[in-house]
Amino acid sequence: MLKLPSPLDDDCEALVTRTIGCCIRVHRELGPGLLERTYARAIAIELDMEGIPFEVEKRFEIHYRGHWLSEHRVDVVVADQVLLEIKALDRLAPVHMAQVMSYLRLSGLRVGLLLNFNVAVLPDGLRRVVL
Repeated sequence: MLKLPSPLDDDCEALVTRTIGCCIRVHRELGPGLLERTYARAIAIELDMEGIPFEVEKRFEIHYRGHWLSEHRVDVVVADQVLLEIKALDRLAPVHMAQVMSYLRLSGLRVGLLLNFNVAVLPDGLRRVVL
């Protein structure tokens, strides 16, 4: 397999690969057409079975010019390194990628996976974002 250069270290790349594997297993088992929270719960089970630490609906504070605005929850954060944004849509739009980039900036994380489970095979619904 061709290995492309990555700004991430090898351990983070391995974590991303293992996380994608968990998501693919969930999609193969459940298929498309379910609610996003159903996929999030199944991913949590899969990550737990793999011994990968994670947090579901992790909270991050939003500040603007030094002022606290609110709190925001992201779908899943894996091992304090990988953000998962789970969708179940007919198709992803550019705004969904922008959303993941905003979440990465808010959280201070460097890598995010945008996962659309409403596809025939999950790699068709997978987008990786690295800041």
